[in-house]
Amino acid sequence: MSHHLDSPLARQDPRLDISDVYVFPGDTGTVFVMNTNPLSGTGGFHPEGRYEFKIDTDGDAAPDITLRVTFGPPDAEGCQPVELRSLRGAAARDPHGNAPISVSGRTGEELKGPDGTRLWSGAAADPFFIEGTVVTEVVRAIAEGTPPDLSEFDPATATNLFAGTNVCSIVVEMPNDSLPGGTIGFWGVTALATDTGGWRQINRCAKPLLNTLFNPADSERADDYNAGQPSDDLEVNGPLIAERVARVVRAMGTTADPGAYGRQVRDALLPDVLRYDVGTPANFGFAGQNGRGLTEWVPEVMFAIVLNAAVPLGLRGNSAAAGPRPHFPYLAPPIPLT
Repeated sequence: MSHHLDSPLARQDPRLDISDVYVFPGDTGTVFVMNTNPLSGTGGFHPEGRYEFKIDTDGDAAPDITLRVTFGPPDAEGCQPVELRSLRGAAARDPHGNAPISVSGRTGEELKGPDGTRLWSGAAADPFFIEGTVVTEVVRAIAEGTPPDLSEFDPATATNLFAGTNVCSIVVEMPNDSLPGGTIGFWGVTALATDTGGWRQINRCAKPLLNTLFNPADSERADDYNAGQPSDDLEVNGPLIAERVARVVRAMGTTADPGAYGRQVRDALLPDVLRYDVGTPANFGFAGQNGRGLTEWVPEVMFAIVLNAAVPLGLRGNSAAAGPRPHFPYLAPPIPLT
């Protein structure tokens, strides 16, 4: 899985669990997508939560723009009121920062603000695809420092673990002239109001599979990772990632210098943000990453980066639950539940 149900705290309320985030060029600007509530797509969004799109414009892995999306309780038809605020500068980094509402309406509607920002939220087919047997074995191999054993895996029988499943998605498209030129960093965050008037960060997500590959989903370490900040990643999470990568590639014999390769992967994966050159095609590929489109083969890319070896999934390009739409809001409509 990517970040689907990736920690004990996220599993307590899947409405606040981020499965994946994406950033790519759209019809009118740059598109930011946050998918939550995986394996379901029902239940909507948490009315006491925040869904925040964090954008770093100066390369320090701290937000300079926060797009904050909040929801009200659902009505009799299951629709929820939704509001978008754009916080910039110091307010973008302040949990108590605020800004005027820039877009508002209801879930399921295509909404547009006066500056051209577009917003859509609702159920959609999950665009992520992965083979369950393969990811389980790769995760085990990284944890134990042994080569992955896929001798009994038959690629001809490969199936998408998330076929026929839905997510609750938030799509924001910003005009490019509202973003600085050049490279930005992006990650998604969910937070829940506390009884003391603060906010507890529940989940964060940028690069696919990162928390899943290095932190057991039932561990406090996974929760700690989700509560962290990208600006602290190299110091806090870097040593473990470098060590785990070095162990597994040493066991596999895929590099002459495992220690150096572990540090190279650490520096490639951290800080955990999606870097994107505004206005260019998105590509999360083997040779490099620039944002992330909805149809990228990200599991094979991440496995190759970590293991320094190809690990085919046996899936095809049409293995996702449904293909994306060519225009806003881009994600495919939800799969009918039987």
